[in-house]
Amino acid sequence: MTESMNSLKQNTAKLSIIATSLLLILKLFVGMFTGTISIISEAIHSGVDLLATLIAYYAIRKAAASPDDNHHYGHGKFENVSGTIEALLIVAAAFWIIYEAYENYIHTHSPAFLAYGMIVMIISVIVNYFVSHKMLTVAKQTNSPALEADALHLQTDMWTSGGILVGLFWLYITGWTWIDPVIAMVVAIIILKTGYTMIKKNIAELTDISLPKEEEQLISQIINQHDQVISLSQLRTRYSGSYRLIDMHLILDKHMPLDEAHAICDQIEAAIRHHWGTCDVMIHLEPEGNKASPLISNSDFSLLQ
Repeated sequence: MTESMNSLKQNTAKLSIIATSLLLILKLFVGMFTGTISIISEAIHSGVDLLATLIAYYAIRKAAASPDDNHHYGHGKFENVSGTIEALLIVAAAFWIIYEAYENYIHTHSPAFLAYGMIVMIISVIVNYFVSHKMLTVAKQTNSPALEADALHLQTDMWTSGGILVGLFWLYITGWTWIDPVIAMVVAIIILKTGYTMIKKNIAELTDISLPKEEEQLISQIINQHDQVISLSQLRTRYSGSYRLIDMHLILDKHMPLDEAHAICDQIEAAIRHHWGTCDVMIHLEPEGNKASPLISNSDFSLLQ
């Protein structure tokens, strides 16, 4: 990945750290001032967000490190580890909100100065919306699991802030103190679903799940554009953070000069990187008539679905 991409990822993570820190201070101050349990709980949630953002920032910097003697394929999986930790924090925050909502439901009370609480929640929703949108955009642009996880984390914060805002508004109008904890529980369920999705995705990549079928199909189409390639076999793909690791066997005419075969491999690698940026592409050449039977022949590339 280029230096500019790494810089973009790190700067975006810094933006999240600043925004989350400011919201944490604001929510904690207003929550204690008004005596509103839901806002204090949301401040704790923001504290989890801040911790997750710091983890993401560290993971992004670590993942950008070049391969070394102990990590021949680079450090990309640090982003997947970060995403998994953040997902677990999201789940933990959801259970904390459920607990606080239940306690608030059992021991109801009427907080003071609800208008201040509503203003803070509006600010939180707006800030988290714009910051998470920016982070998701950069995450897709750089294919960063850590930024994506952090953005989804901030989105859950936005939903919880919105839910608390609605609860405070109805409490302000009706005086029904049970509304706030019920809405908080509903929002917590949404957060749990987000956390589960993130855990599932990052665990899959940590256990070397293949690239999506459409991406493998694109690889086969790229190879199919080279008539000199007789067949493709043993295509294997996986993720390492933002990177894609691809290896394959290509069968060529056994009489083809080595420099020509090497040039074909360079063209295929360049075409793959044109679509996905920096990738680790390993191509093993085999002469036609080799004992190893190709898994996918040149005429069957279209069957790779």
